[in-house]
Amino acid sequence: MTAARHERGTVRAGGAGSSPVDGRGGLGDAIRGPRQVAEVQRERLLAAAIVAIDEVGYPAATVQLITRRARVSRRTFYELFDSREGCLLGVIDQAERTVEHSLELAGAQRLGWRERLRIVLGLLLDLCDRMPALARVCVVQSPRSGPLVLARREAILRRLGDGLEQGRPAGRRGWSSLTGEALAGAALQIVHTRLLTDGARPLVELEGELMSALVLPYLGAAAARRELSRKSIRTAASERAAEGSHGVDRGGGDPFEGLAMRVTYRTARVLSGATQRPGSSNRELAERAGIVDQGQASKLLIRLERLGLLQNTGDGHARGGRNAWVLTERGKRVAQCVQIQDHDWTAGRNGTREQREQLPDRREQPPVSGRKRLAGAASR
Repeated sequence: MTAARHERGTVRAGGAGSSPVDGRGGLGDAIRGPRQVAEVQRERLLAAAIVAIDEVGYPAATVQLITRRARVSRRTFYELFDSREGCLLGVIDQAERTVEHSLELAGAQRLGWRERLRIVLGLLLDLCDRMPALARVCVVQSPRSGPLVLARREAILRRLGDGLEQGRPAGRRGWSSLTGEALAGAALQIVHTRLLTDGARPLVELEGELMSALVLPYLGAAAARRELSRKSIRTAASERAAEGSHGVDRGGGDPFEGLAMRVTYRTARVLSGATQRPGSSNRELAERAGIVDQGQASKLLIRLERLGLLQNTGDGHARGGRNAWVLTERGKRVAQCVQIQDHDWTAGRNGTREQREQLPDRREQPPVSGRKRLAGAASR
């Protein structure tokens, strides 16, 4: 493996000769910096890989299938990843960053061992419920891949096991060093089975039972019984936000309570884009989410507006006006739970002059034509 390929996601750096976003070229790609073009291409491939692997399984999810779904050339794929396994590693990396960001927001590191464990477990189970395709790819399909992904899984299990071992009572003897790793593996297998079961109850409802099993060896039977009777973090938050039922959010509790929409990976990308660049147009958010069809992008943005997650502060409601999307208070809290970190995309606002100059001038984007003109008019 060459130095240009990084094991973490095995991503190759973009450079001269990089293929355009859609693999065909055009004015919009000519005015983009190579780093941003590569990032957009990479995100589009990762999103397509999640869908393809979840639908047909890792062995059948060929590079051709992934690139066709992403509308990105095969050449571009191999400029960004050294293999299909490297692409899957990129998906796992992204999931890890999402979890780490949520834990940081929750202040988990400031809590004691048991409460920290409960936060970690609750967030992982909730993520699996909200992003089931991503969960199935990371938990169910990843063991069917290659040695690099298997090594990453083992490393993650060891880290989880080490976290559990922090609850070991000081001075206690006759204790296996594999206890934490064995418990983490058992919990992962339970999640694996539930993800494959149609009609299974939400994984977050397993929080009490799994917590009971995890604390039993460390804190004893009495503490394990107490965990069975405790409400899950999400259930407790939902009850505190009971007045926000019927889809109305009052600014506290669970932002997903009453939300009549499954937050998909693509939706998370749109919310992340609105977080990092408030006032973005339809076209900018569509590019961020890897949505090629401007009509589909408009429908998604309108739906998010009706759900109270986005607000259009531009002139887009007037014919021919430009949309400028910002998050509502509820949208901000949902975005915090599913935020995807992307430092390159924010470089134009906080970066150096050289980084800002690499970002595209949206005014030079070619207009949408034909039957898509009406649907995309607001984003011109």
